[in-house]
Amino acid sequence: MAKPAKVMLNVPAIKADFPILQRTIRDKRLVYLDSAATSQKPKQVIDATSDFYSRYNANVHRAIYELGEEATREYEGAREKIAAFIQAKSPTEIRSRSPRRNRSTSWPTATA
Repeated sequence: MAKPAKVMLNVPAIKADFPILQRTIRDKRLVYLDSAATSQKPKQVIDATSDFYSRYNANVHRAIYELGEEATREYEGAREKIAAFIQAKSPTEIRSRSPRRNRSTSWPTATA
């Protein structure tokens, strides 16, 4: 069996994406390891969330007015980008965290 390829991560660049990790507490840089209930968000996610709530906040897949149609297009566009990124066979493999949650507040996540 072939050895899996090693992936080199640029840790400083990844850390730079997380604004909260730039904080200092008691004169030390913040290191956040508690992900049981809360995960820290990279700047790209914070910006995308803010953009959605500022420009498209409406019920996805249920609204029959322009704003709702725009929200649905944005939501489906996010699913397509995630599917391409993880090389999913179809965007339909990307679902929100829970089918019971309101889709207008659930960002798409991979189910694989």
